[in-house]
Amino acid sequence: QVQLVESGGGLVQPGGSLRLSCAASGIIFSFNGMAWFRQAPGKAREWVAQIVSSTTTNYADSVKGRFTMSRENAKYTVYLHMSSLKPEDTAVYYCYYRDAWGQGTQVTVSS
Repeated sequence: QVQLVESGGGLVQPGGSLRLSCAASGIIFSFNGMAWFRQAPGKAREWVAQIVSSTTTNYADSVKGRFTMSRENAKYTVYLHMSSLKPEDTAVYYCYYRDAWGQGTQVTVSS
């Protein structure tokens, strides 16, 4: 069973940056398949980024070029580096891996 704990959310001004963390525990075979999703108020949860292999990470068009997903194997942690943030990036961000979800972390982009 996998447990995921997100952290790093907060309030940031438009154009700012933030780094989210997702610490994984339990049975972790690899980081392949680990993903970030987000859910804005009144909207469906949407996919943001996913590690496909050791050399490939895919991104939603809405965040491509602004968000980067990385990992730290020794800590079983993945990160979502977010820059050039926009008000429309405001959402609860969730980490996902093998049918397991974290509790989410709130990101609010506002002046």
